Amino acid sequence: MSDLLPHEKGFHVSWDQIHRDSRALAWRLDKQGPGEDGAWKAVVAITRGGMAPAMIVARELDIRLVDTISVRSYHHQDQGQAEVLNYPDQEMMGDGTGVLIVDDLVDSGKTLELVRKMYPSAHFATVYAKPKGRPQVDTFITEVSQDTWIFFPWDMAMQYVKPYRGAD
Repeated sequence: MSDLLPHEKGFHVSWDQIHRDSRALAWRLDKQGPGEDGAWKAVVAITRGGMAPAMIVARELDIRLVDTISVRSYHHQDQGQAEVLNYPDQEMMGDGTGVLIVDDLVDSGKTLELVRKMYPSAHFATVYAKPKGRPQVDTFITEVSQDTWIFFPWDMAMQYVKPYRGAD
């Protein structure tokens, strides 16, 4: 582990970047489902971080059945025990067959491990993956080191940044 603070080894993701990477995730998942012509039955976003990527994936793959599962594993920047706060439609979910479960990031894997136990036949996809959580995800786009903190655009505010050199 690094002695750097989270913001010192950060991976800043812009809205444009999350959109491009989520589209890349959709392209990777296209025609990979168990349905006719590789179709997926539904997309389930792990809230809150998975909502933007899931919306983009659903749009790109023309999936109209979209739901959420609310799982909390972080309290600010501290990771704790994962707990389900709200469930998707159980009739739709079954064991997860044909369902894409989408999140922004797999970090330790605790969230996906919990959801995978509930829906063992679902396909788990994240935009970003860290090494500890990779075994829990079926498809992802970009891997980052375990000690990197990802700054997502929905967690950031626009503000002036002083240049490294030159005028203030």
